Amino acid sequence: MDCHAITLSNWSIAQEIERLIRINSIQDVEPDYQFHKDCCIAEDCTPFNEPKAFYKRGKSTGKSQRWQCKTCKKFTNVLPNRKQSITYNQKRSDILLWFTKLLLSRVPITRTCELLEIGRGTYYDKLEFVYRRCLEFLERHETKPLQNMQFKEIWLNTDKMTYFLNNVRKKGMGGSQYDDLEESQFPTNVVITADLFSRYVFRSDVAFDWDISLRDIALDTVLLKEDHLNEFAKKHARIPKYSHYPMPPSKNDTQTYVEYQAELDKIEHRAKYIDGLHINSTYTTIAHYWLIKQLVKASEWRFVTDKDNSLMTSLYRVFAKEIRLSDAHHFLCQTDKTKSRKQAREEFVQARVDLINWGINSGYDTKSLRKLAFLKLEELFHTHQFHKKVISDGSSHYEYADNPIEHPLATIDRGFRWVDCTTNLSSFEPKDIANLVLNVNDNATNTFIQHIRRRLSILERPLTTARGDGKSYIYSNFNPKYAQMALTILRTYYNFCLAYKTKETVGTPAQRLGIAKKRFDLKEIIYMQ
Repeated sequence: MDCHAITLSNWSIAQEIERLIRINSIQDVEPDYQFHKDCCIAEDCTPFNEPKAFYKRGKSTGKSQRWQCKTCKKFTNVLPNRKQSITYNQKRSDILLWFTKLLLSRVPITRTCELLEIGRGTYYDKLEFVYRRCLEFLERHETKPLQNMQFKEIWLNTDKMTYFLNNVRKKGMGGSQYDDLEESQFPTNVVITADLFSRYVFRSDVAFDWDISLRDIALDTVLLKEDHLNEFAKKHARIPKYSHYPMPPSKNDTQTYVEYQAELDKIEHRAKYIDGLHINSTYTTIAHYWLIKQLVKASEWRFVTDKDNSLMTSLYRVFAKEIRLSDAHHFLCQTDKTKSRKQAREEFVQARVDLINWGINSGYDTKSLRKLAFLKLEELFHTHQFHKKVISDGSSHYEYADNPIEHPLATIDRGFRWVDCTTNLSSFEPKDIANLVLNVNDNATNTFIQHIRRRLSILERPLTTARGDGKSYIYSNFNPKYAQMALTILRTYYNFCLAYKTKETVGTPAQRLGIAKKRFDLKEIIYMQ
């Protein structure tokens, strides 16, 4: 029957979940202060537990509080917390707003540095600072409100965006002897999930771990003997090419020394390039879905994806219980991306004509295309099934039939789309299935991906070279760490600042989802107290 299942490492899944939590969390720095000189009799006192044992001596140039011990007279500066100073250690805090606007306007890094008269090091420092401010904002205005909300039904649209990472050698690793050791561009996946109706983007995660190093993998291989384990038992199974470090073959190994040396050369070549390793997108998607499940409280889940195996596998694993109880359903939405805009528009016009003619021939008075589409789908689902009933050994069960339908409502930019359902809908009435299928589209993620391509210079589409003989990824970044930061900044701006109009309603995705009561400004995010 060609049935098969892919085994995954639970340990590695937990590692990926921990990574995503870590990079999306913010913590205050807690330095170890020395408030007293050696042999001070009041060495156990601090300004936090015994403020009367110290003098306040004003503020330092960095706006930190200065304390002086009354006994030994030692001065100590205490770092301000976030509420006291949001621009601590920021010499150019006045450019933060302008910097963020340039970042979100697809201005290249070099031009931004020229306009703001800053260096590249300062650019990335400002990027990281704004990223942290966005995380603090999301903690207050996203995480906490969602914890207090309960959705009866939520529709989530998930898709993957691929961009090409510039693979750059480390300093000192250039020269002709290093040519052609690695690919110059690495396809890097970004997993994005958004609410179907409000277009609120819950997460956008880059499948790349910039903190892992080959040295860590080598140490774990020695300690855990990972070169002798199956993939599903390895700690680093989420890293497809480097799940273990090559070890010299022993007498009982089937690997030859030549094979070992070839594997070792490959991993040593990789070590000469930028730190960090790509993650299998299935592991990132599983962690991505698991964190959304913890964040969003819903009674019924509806998922819309394309026919991507990593998305489908992850969904079935994370929401296995909900799918088994029919509380979660998964729909496929596929379009032919090879169509020209002219063909798509022709299909859009033809779909409207066909739908109106069908309504007239069927005796319906309404001219509403959505109402006619619902009626047509309801009639269709009296005979059409997404699953087939299989009878064997006196028992019966339903199997996925791979039997998609053409959605009656075409779009002006992509024409017709095909809709299918991979979960069992046999308990639903035709009108209920029609209502579900009518909502299936991928506009939410497509809109956000379009904003990524149009607003972030390091993630824009490739340029055509002057010779016209290929594509140039000159603006692509070489460290996905900064791509993740830029995506989080854009996601915050997109969800809380960027309003759009539908019919007579104007509001941001956060307002439409119900977690915000107003449209925020970038100033309120960057300078949030």
